Amino acid sequence: MERVLRFGIVGTGAIAKAYESAFAGLECARIVAACDADAAAVEEFARRLGCAAYTSYEHMAEDGALDAVVVCTPPWTHEAVSTYFLRRGSAVLCEKPLATSVSSALRMLQAAEWNGSLFTMASKFRYVDDVRRARELALDGTIGEVVLIENAFTGRVDMSSRWNSDPARSGGGVLIDNGTHAVDILRYFLGALSDVQAFESKRIQGLRVEDTVRLFVRSEGGVTGTSDLSWSIDNELDTYLRIYGSRGTILVGWQESRYRCSRQSEWRVFGHGYDKVRAFRGQIQNFCNALLGHEALVITPLDALASVEVIETAYAALERSHWEKIHRSAARGVHPFPGLPERRVS
Repeated sequence: MERVLRFGIVGTGAIAKAYESAFAGLECARIVAACDADAAAVEEFARRLGCAAYTSYEHMAEDGALDAVVVCTPPWTHEAVSTYFLRRGSAVLCEKPLATSVSSALRMLQAAEWNGSLFTMASKFRYVDDVRRARELALDGTIGEVVLIENAFTGRVDMSSRWNSDPARSGGGVLIDNGTHAVDILRYFLGALSDVQAFESKRIQGLRVEDTVRLFVRSEGGVTGTSDLSWSIDNELDTYLRIYGSRGTILVGWQESRYRCSRQSEWRVFGHGYDKVRAFRGQIQNFCNALLGHEALVITPLDALASVEVIETAYAALERSHWEKIHRSAARGVHPFPGLPERRVS
C-alpha cells in the first residue's frame, strides 16, 4: 500500500477552506502543515485539521518533509512561493490565476523543469463531471460540428475590501479572476486559441479594476467563443456553459446538464450540476496520481502557461479595442517546455 502523501498549504483564506473539505474525503493525501502571515487565521485552520502552523513558508519547508504544496496566496506572490518549493523538489499545485504576467509564469515553469518537480495550476471546472461529459459529447459528434461556445461567470459580489480588486496584488480585476476559469474551459473545448478581444462595461463598484467584461476568443480552427464576466451583475442563468453545434446544443448547468439534437423535441439529461468539493477533490486526486506516476496531469504546465498568455493578451485587447493575436511562448521558442518527466514518489 502506498504511503499517504504529505501536503503543506500556503494561505488559509476562503479558497483554502475548499481544499480543507476536499482533503477530508481523500485517502491518498493529507495536509500536515499550514502557513499564513495571519497568525490567528493559520492557528485556527491548523487546529481544525490537526496540523502544524507556520507564519513563514520557509520555516514550514525546513521543519517537515513535504511531498507537495498547495499555493493559495494572492497572485502576486505565486511566483516567489511556488519557485521556492519547486527548487526544493516539492510538487506544487498553484491556485489560479497562475501568475500576473507571462514572464512570471515562464520562470515558474522553468523552476519546475530544472528541478524535476511536478507543477500545475488549479482550475476546478476541468474536474467537474458534467463539463467532462459535455466535452465527450462535443468531440464524438453528438451535436455535429461545434460552431460556437458561450460561457458566463457572473454574480453580484462586493469587492471593495477584497484583495482581488487590488491590482498590485491580483494583477487585474474580473478578467484575470473569473476570466482564468473561462479561458481554461474555452481552451478545453476549442484547443489552442489564436485571437482574443475584450470589452469593458461601466464600472459599478468604483474599483480600480474592471468589474464587468465581455471576452471573445477565436480558436486556431476558426471556432469562436464568448464569456461574460462580472462581479456586479447576475445574469440569473441556470447554465454557465453552452455549446452550439451544427446538429444540436449542449447546456452545462449549475443544477443539471442536458443536450438536444436537431429535430428532437426533448432534452436529454446527462449530468446533475456543479459540486465544488467534488471538483476540488478530483483535482487533488489527479495531482496525487500524477505525483505517484499513475496518470498524467489533466492540466499540464503548458496549459497553465497558455491561460496566462491569453489573459495577458486580453488585457492588451481591452486597452486597444481590437482583436489581438495570442503569441504562444513555447511556439516562439522562448521556452520550449516539453513537459515534466514522469516522477514517482515511493
